[in-house]
Parts: sequence; C-alpha cells; structure tokens
Amino acid sequence: MITNPILPGFHADPSICRVGDDYYIATSTFEWWPGVRIHHSRDLKHWRHHSYAVTRQSQLDLVGHPDSAGVWAPCLSHAGGQFWLIYTDVRSTTGAFKDTHNYLVTAPSIDGPWSEPVYLNSSGFDPSLFHDADGRHWLLNQQWIHQPGKHNFNGILLQEYDPEARHLVGPVKNIYAGTELQVVEGPHLYRRNGWYYLLTAEGGTFYEHAVTLARSRAIDGPYETLPGNPLLTAWRQPTDGLQRSGHASLVETQNGDWYLAHLCGRPLEWSGPHAGRQNGVYDKLHCPLGRETAIQRISWRDDDWPEIEGGGNAPRLQVAEPGLPEHVFPAEPVRDDFDGKALNHHLNSLRVAVAESWLSLTERPGWLRLKGRESLMSLFEQSLVARRQQHFNCRVETRLEFEPELFQQMAGLVAYYNTSNHAYLHVSRDVDSGKRVLRLTVNRDAALSEPAQAVELAAGAVDLAVEFSHDRYQFHYAQAGKPWTAIGPALDAAMLSDEFATRFVDGFARSFGFTGNFIGLACQDLSGQRLAADFDHFSYEARP
Repeated sequence: MITNPILPGFHADPSICRVGDDYYIATSTFEWWPGVRIHHSRDLKHWRHHSYAVTRQSQLDLVGHPDSAGVWAPCLSHAGGQFWLIYTDVRSTTGAFKDTHNYLVTAPSIDGPWSEPVYLNSSGFDPSLFHDADGRHWLLNQQWIHQPGKHNFNGILLQEYDPEARHLVGPVKNIYAGTELQVVEGPHLYRRNGWYYLLTAEGGTFYEHAVTLARSRAIDGPYETLPGNPLLTAWRQPTDGLQRSGHASLVETQNGDWYLAHLCGRPLEWSGPHAGRQNGVYDKLHCPLGRETAIQRISWRDDDWPEIEGGGNAPRLQVAEPGLPEHVFPAEPVRDDFDGKALNHHLNSLRVAVAESWLSLTERPGWLRLKGRESLMSLFEQSLVARRQQHFNCRVETRLEFEPELFQQMAGLVAYYNTSNHAYLHVSRDVDSGKRVLRLTVNRDAALSEPAQAVELAAGAVDLAVEFSHDRYQFHYAQAGKPWTAIGPALDAAMLSDEFATRFVDGFARSFGFTGNFIGLACQDLSGQRLAADFDHFSYEARP
C-alpha cells in the first residue's frame, strides 16, 4: 500500500506528470527560494526531492513580496520532447485586488536548463497548459474579479497558446463557472475516450476544500459537472486526520491505471468532523506542517465518469499501489556538516537567491557562514536558510560561533512560519550590561515577546536545538561539553500554521497563510555592519 501523505511537510498544489517510467510532481513554493520544487518517483510510492525549476532572478523576482505570495500552483507537463512549466507570480494577497502574472518556462530535461520565462497573462492565478492531440496548446487559469458585489472567483478561462509566436492567440472564453461550492480555481484539462475532463479545486484551500470534475465533448464547453460532485473532499468527513483535501491533478500509469495527486493537511487536533471556520478563525484546527501532497487511486465507471477507488469521495490514508517495480531511494543523511561547496537542497532562502555576498561555504571550510542583514520581519534581505518541518516529532541541532558587538547583532536557530510568526533562539549582546547572552524571542502576530530570561554565555561555541513533540516545541542549548538545558517554556506549535496566520474579518481575508513551518539558521545585523556568524552543522532527525 501507499501511505499518505507521499510528500510530507509543505508541498502544496501538486501537479503530477509522467514521462515514460518516471513520475514527477511540481509544487508551490510561494516566497521561498528557489522556486517550484520537483519530486521524482518510479513507483508512485517512494518519492525523492529532485530539483527546482525556477533558480534565477530573471525568471522570478520575489523581493518585497508579502508572506504567502510568490509562486502559486505550478503546472508541469511534457509534450513535443520537452517539459513545460507554468507558474503564477502573485504580488498581492489581501483586499479586493490580486496582481497575478503568469509565465511559461521550458526545458529539454527535468534537470534543465530551464528557459527564460515567457509572459502569458495576468487575469488570474493557477494557470495550466493542456496539449491536445492535434498539436494545439491551451492555457487555462482562474479569473479574478475585483468589483464589489461580485464573487472574486469568476470562472475558468481558456485561450490558445502559440509556441512559435510565444504568446497567447485567439479569443478568451470563460468555460466553467464552478458549482455551489464556489471558489473555483486550480484547473487542469485531460482527454479520454472522446471527452475533455476539466478538473478544478473549489471550496477554498482550508477545511471546506474539494476537487470538482466536469466534462465536455468540446474543449470550450459546455461542461457538465460530475453527478454527485465533488470527486474528492474531506469536508465534514472522518478521515483519520487527512483533511483539507483538494487542488488535484491526474496521471495515467504506463499500465493504464489512474491516480489523483492532491493537497491535504493534517491538523494537530482532530476529533472531526468539524464545522470549519467560526467567527473568522479555525478553532483547534492547525496544520504546522502546512499543506502536503497525497495520492488516491481512481477507477472509471462504465459511463466514463471517474471515482475514488472503493467508492465515496473521502481521501484515504492507505491506497493500493499500481503494481510497478518497487524503486526505493537511498536514505538521506540526518546531519549536514557543510563540507561541500553547494548548499543542501533541502535548505531554502526567503525571496532572494543564495549569494556569496551573504552566505558562504568556502570562507571557512566546513562551516556555513551567514553575514548579518535585515530582521526576520523583512520582506527584502534576510540572511536565513531553513528547511521544511516534515514530521510532527523531530529534533534540529546546530553549533554556532558568533561574537556580537552590539545588541542589534543576532544569530541562531529559528522556527519560522512567516515574518509575523516565528520563535528565535539567538546569541546577542545585552543592551544594558553588554554581556554576550542567549535569548529566546517569540514573534506572534507581529508582537515581539521574550518568554525566558536571557542566559549569560561563556566564551566559545554554543550548541542550539529545538525539539517538536506534536503540538509543542522546546528550545535547548549546551556549551563547553555540558548537558543540554531547556530554555523557556514549551511553545505552542499552532502558532506556526496556516490557520493561525489566516484572518478573516467580515468575511474577507485580512491575512493569509499558505506555506508551513520551517526550521533554520539566521543572522541579523541591524547596525548595518554585516557581522558574520558561523554554523558548524545542521541536523534534522525525525522522532517517533
């Protein structure tokens, strides 16, 4: 059996694609860099992170983007001997307007090189590309409407793309308005047995999320919705905690079996079913691991409508394998000693590419050096590298050498959801005594607090750790061979979740959270002197 989720931790909006015996999934990366994370499998059960598609600032400039903006819902496909990747660069996330620019890049191989982007349109987000049997290419995307009194999600647009001219051509047609579930988005188009199948997401990306399916004999409609829709949803269903299921894509195996890759979330507490959002918040429903990727097996009825194998439309934790040869990837090391010249592929930066001007693996061989820049609340220049939290129970450790001169110089270990919500164990100077100290600060809804007394440090390196135990996490430190010591209270992991970061007022979003918790290394120098901090290693270990 395949156990869900297949991509644990923040891996949202999966677009699955098969080329021969190889399967690839592209997922959203939002404000994290590099853009568009790609995983690889050969049996749909075992997956490994493979690469990133958007790796140059000329392809994507995220500087100044708000939290949870950036790369939304990529679509990966293969046709004509090359890979095609569509993605949205979202520059605003709240209020009546959305600034959503859609681009296309191509590559001869999944390893690249990926081309410079072709601009497509800005009429809405979640674009995808469909390659028809007659050689024509069609772009689909959600249409956003800002006018008061209108529902913002205004249907799915279809327009032809001309690869020779490198731009969209012909009329734009709104082919599907969605259903009573509303919030129609995430379109993908497929063709089977003379039918065009339009797969969309509806209900919003939280607990009401769903996968809607419609079909037509003509590519531009009219489209008939699946009887008994939605095809998949966890809304008001007991599902062993696999919730928030929606935004999906289909793939056919080389043996003719069909599977549906979809996003999901696993809340810390689940006694379900729940009523969802109440008074603008999700009570006791928090997913610090973010929106993850799961997979379901699909069967086709005699009337050419698909269904989740086994009946019903609830996601399943265990799914039958496709019977392909098992392909297990080697286990990755728990600890990174920074001995190479390239940054570990699990470590990401915020909004900007890693550059020697602020991160170096060569200035002090065997150490990662970060040069202090702006605060953890900055939308521009942070010296931070972090990896996704992929397990409810895990421990991260590092060793830090840092000699700050001022209280404005800081470096340490951070549990980071976004600019407004993070907890930071760091070395600094006390503003009054001038002593080198270890401080724990918590930024909660952009309000800074210090839940523990600062600890005076002896000279030399200090070891830092954070351990997550389901809904709580605890920071620790050790120095000069002494045992680990807890610092501050155990903190609430719910603060590091989409649900906590999302706020609705009078039915409208005032803030959004679409990512997941990261754990990483950071350095700030608010004086502007760019003082450097050195990290000897970084380990991430899953715990039972």
